Amino acid sequence: MAFEFAAALADIPEDEAFGVTVDRYDLALAKHGDEVFALQDMCSHANIPLSEGEVAVDADGTCTVECYLHGSTFDLRSGKPTCFPATEAVATFPVEIRDGDVYVDVTTTLNGVSPA
Repeated sequence: MAFEFAAALADIPEDEAFGVTVDRYDLALAKHGDEVFALQDMCSHANIPLSEGEVAVDADGTCTVECYLHGSTFDLRSGKPTCFPATEAVATFPVEIRDGDVYVDVTTTLNGVSPA
């Protein structure tokens, strides 16, 4: 795996996504508790940046990020949409936290979805 620096952990807010570019990919980083997630920064429904969305925990305990335009939400772990209108998953990437910094490997996806 080829992890690259993405952001300082302190820069990622707890309740909203944070946009970064790693290599040639735009990513949305999201923090929930002690975990950080990296997703493709584009809603699969309308090509809107997920990094402008809010991070929340659904009633069933699923951590999600919401696309602000039409309200689609995506599971931070799997990239799968949890409500309409989105029906296709977004790519998710491996994350490591080292010495207060977040590193992401964009050479592989966790869920098998190819990033756009």
